[in-house]
Amino acid sequence: MRIPIIDLSRQHAAIASELRGAIDRVFGHSHFILGQEVVEFEKAVAAKCGVEYAVGVASGSDAILLALHALGIGRGDEVILPTFTFFSTASSVTRLGAMPIFCDINSGDYNIDVADAASKITARTRAIIAVHLYGQMADMAALRELTLEHGLWLVEDAAQAIGAHYDGVGACACGDVGCLSFFPTKNLGGVGDGGMVVTDNDEIAESVALLRAHGANPKYFHRIVGYNSRLDALQAAVLNVKLAHLEDWSRQRQAHAREYDRRLDGVGDIRVPTRALAADHIFHQYTIATAKRDALRGHLSAAGIGSEIYYPRALHLQECFHEFGGRVGDCPRAERACEQVLSLPIFPEMMADEQSRIIDTIIQFYR
Repeated sequence: MRIPIIDLSRQHAAIASELRGAIDRVFGHSHFILGQEVVEFEKAVAAKCGVEYAVGVASGSDAILLALHALGIGRGDEVILPTFTFFSTASSVTRLGAMPIFCDINSGDYNIDVADAASKITARTRAIIAVHLYGQMADMAALRELTLEHGLWLVEDAAQAIGAHYDGVGACACGDVGCLSFFPTKNLGGVGDGGMVVTDNDEIAESVALLRAHGANPKYFHRIVGYNSRLDALQAAVLNVKLAHLEDWSRQRQAHAREYDRRLDGVGDIRVPTRALAADHIFHQYTIATAKRDALRGHLSAAGIGSEIYYPRALHLQECFHEFGGRVGDCPRAERACEQVLSLPIFPEMMADEQSRIIDTIIQFYR
């Protein structure tokens, strides 16, 4: 029996009638770009995150890009961000002509090291991007204090963390602007690409809404050069259905995580995920660390068990960013994580016997 890293077919089978009804409504009115479904989803996400405004865009990558553009980030500016994250966190900065300043991560929760970020602030720094990696929020109290002290924007890359909280405040409600992804494998995933920018700042929301539609308002009258980055009605319809199930799915993920903790903590050299005291963890990924990562992954694969490495190379060492002068040793904790992290299956619909087989297979490896 093969156990994949994620099985979306199970999720979709469980809510198939709801999904079909939502999709049929869209085909009935045939308004496929923006429209009422998107408006409803924007309102629902804003309420979920505890903010005033939400603007649907075409992807999570575009959410970061348009958010930074709306903040006025451009050529000559510096934006501090963790080097251990998905590529678009940094590429969105460079696409605007700004410079990503890569900093290290905490060894426990893999989120941005606030002290290292503080050490890299210069007169050209305009913003810090906090990535809430694997479903656990970064230290938002320390980051908020730091950005207020230096007059910087605080951007939340919450692509993996919708529904997570820090000290009772939801992801995307702690900074100036938050960015979400609805890529199919996310905790709240569509059936294609989709993203959202959320904020309490009406000027930021208005700017993103303008940018996503070629900078035109009204139609065919372009105030600025924008993008083609609108959320599809079909994606919004699907996501409206799924949003109602998100809390239940998060609880199931957390239950799986507790079982992994119970049986894997202390096995070999495995380090189970750290939970920060002020933050809950919704486990977009359950990520262990081990010096024997590659051998363990091969062992799991031979047993028909899926796993994934998020991420095998830090951004400051990526070939396309060589111009920024990153060298091995610049961010040692992130570089070590790239050599040791391994994400295990944790999708909500995973069965108890499947999880037990995953754990038994890992324990067998260390005997």
